[in-house]
Amino acid sequence: MRHRTSLTASLSAVALVGAAAAAAPLAATAVPVNSHCGLEPGNNNDAFVNHDQLSKELDRIERTSKGAVDVEVAGYSNEGREIYQARVGTGDTVILVQSQIHGNENHGTEALLSLLKEFGGNTAEAAMIRENVTIVAIPRLNVDGGENDTRQNAMSWDDVVAAFPQLEGVEPAWNYRESVPGFDVNRDFNPDLDYVPQPEDFPGSSADTGWYITPEAQTVRDVYGGLEDEFGTVDYFVDLHNQWSCYSQEGTNNMSPLSISGRFIADPTEFGDWPEFDYDASRRANVAVYDALQGQGNSGFGHLTLYPQDINLPGTALGSFALRGSATVLFETSSQTQYDGQKRNGFLTKQVEIGLKGLVTAVADGSIADLDPDDYEEIPTRVFEAPDDRRPSN
Repeated sequence: MRHRTSLTASLSAVALVGAAAAAAPLAATAVPVNSHCGLEPGNNNDAFVNHDQLSKELDRIERTSKGAVDVEVAGYSNEGREIYQARVGTGDTVILVQSQIHGNENHGTEALLSLLKEFGGNTAEAAMIRENVTIVAIPRLNVDGGENDTRQNAMSWDDVVAAFPQLEGVEPAWNYRESVPGFDVNRDFNPDLDYVPQPEDFPGSSADTGWYITPEAQTVRDVYGGLEDEFGTVDYFVDLHNQWSCYSQEGTNNMSPLSISGRFIADPTEFGDWPEFDYDASRRANVAVYDALQGQGNSGFGHLTLYPQDINLPGTALGSFALRGSATVLFETSSQTQYDGQKRNGFLTKQVEIGLKGLVTAVADGSIADLDPDDYEEIPTRVFEAPDDRRPSN
C-alpha cells in the first residue's frame, strides 16, 4: 500500500524561489558550433528548487488545482527524504514520467512542476488532457543526490548488505562509487519486478539487468507495478535526464540543446520472453516529441538530435520498462550543475516542457497513432563538441 501523506502538515515555511525563475523561457536562437562551449563557473545547483522548496511547491500545486493534481509520498530515500509522486487525469492511457534519477540533472524537475500546474488548470486543453490520459509524475527521484549535488544517491554498500544480508561478502555492484558513497540509480532496474537480489548476479555490468537494491529504484518499481495492476500496461514511460553541454547537430552548424531516444534494448529475447515489447510505439512517441519542438519556428528548440543508438542497457528504467511493454522516451537536456552556468536554464527547461507536452497532447487527442515510426530514423544524430580547453587555438 502506498503511504498517503498530507504535504501541508509536514512542510516547513520555506520560500519558493527556483521554479518560477527556471521556467521562464529565454530567447531561443541558433547557437553556432564555433560559439563558447566550455566550463562556466558558478554553483548552478542554487538555481533550482531544493527539497524543501520542491515539497512546498507540490503542496501549492495540489491546493490551487483544487485536487485535480493529487500529490502523495511514494517512498523515502536512504537519508529519509520524501520521494513524491503527483497524479493528474483520469484517462485510460497512462503516462509515467520521472525526473532527476541523477541528482545533478535538474531541468526536468523544473519542467514537471510547470506542466503539473498547467495540466491541473481550468483551460479546455487541460480538461481534454485529463479526460483522456492519466499522468503520473515523480519529480526528482534522487532526492538525496539532488540535495548533495551528486549524480549518485547517498547509500553505502554496508547499507545494501544490511537490507539484503544474502549479499554479505559479495563484491559491490559495478555502479557503486565508494568515494560518494552512492550508486548510479539508473542501473538498478530489472524487467522482473519481483526479482530478489542474488549473490551470483554481482557485481554485474552495464549489459546486465539490475537488482532493485536502492530505495529510489524500489520506489519507481512499486509505482510502476501499481499502475500495471490498475491499467494492465504502463503505456508510456518518460525519463528526464541531462547530458554534456556541447553537442552539435550532424550536417548543420547548430548546437543541439537536447537528445532523445526510444532505443535501449538491442535484442529483447536476450532477457527472456517479453511479448509486449513494442519498439514502434517508442519510435512514434519520440517522433511526437521531435515534431512538437520542430513546430516552434526559427528557434534553437528545433535543433534536437538522436541519442546514440548502439546501446543495450537492460538495467536502466527505460530498458527494463520497455521490455514490459511501455513505449519509452529519453530526454537528455544539455547542461549539468557542475560544468555549466545558469544562462540557459530558462530555455533548457522550456524545451523539456514543449517536448513533453507535445507527447502528452498527441496521446490525449489520438494523433500519435497517425505518426510514422520510420520518421524516427530521420532525426539528426548528435556530434560531440570538445570544451574550450581542448580546442585548438586560432
